[in-house]
Amino acid sequence: MFDSIYSGSVTPAQFLLMAAAALLSGVCFSWMMSLRVRASRRLFIVTSILPFVVGMIITFVSGNIGAGVAFGGAFALVRFRSAQGTADEIAAILIAMASGVAFGMGYLACGALTLLGLGLVYLLLSSVTLFDHAARQEEKLLMITIPETLEYSEVFTEPFARYLQSAESVGVKTTGMGSMFRLSYRVRLKNPAEEKALIDDLRIRNGNLEISLLPYSDPVTQL
Repeated sequence: MFDSIYSGSVTPAQFLLMAAAALLSGVCFSWMMSLRVRASRRLFIVTSILPFVVGMIITFVSGNIGAGVAFGGAFALVRFRSAQGTADEIAAILIAMASGVAFGMGYLACGALTLLGLGLVYLLLSSVTLFDHAARQEEKLLMITIPETLEYSEVFTEPFARYLQSAESVGVKTTGMGSMFRLSYRVRLKNPAEEKALIDDLRIRNGNLEISLLPYSDPVTQL
């Protein structure tokens, strides 16, 4: 069951068997991930076919140094222009690629178990509150848009001291063609019921420009 189906040269029947196992396992894995991961439909299509694509490359390159160098050069020409994905998306792609190596070497059972097993582990871990610390859940990402003429170093000190238990600056970004700044803070409210009062107080100081108060995750992706 865990032996490679490749004994020597790859026959068409063996290649088709590998393709069927990789594609079927990839579709099942992508469906499992779609239950928890919030991503576009294209991500799940890509992760469905990725085990087969990697498996096909490993099958063609296996034992052929020249082909390996050629594939490496071809992939080196590819430039990825999309924004960095979330941790969930990166994990799904890495799992799909790892299983593709097993499929490409002919270990179909190992590839399927790796793909579906890790998908199941992900679902189980994401359904429990093992890593959801209460203190972290209370943290918010506060983003304040201000005009470029406003000196922001101390203008929000008073409302922060009144409404916030803690406030940490996590970034500054220009916006509106450089005519405004967007300040980002990781904050923790003293009283969640005073959220609107905090926003109203900040609106007075930033000229009633945009203010966002979101659950804190990764400020780099939300700036």
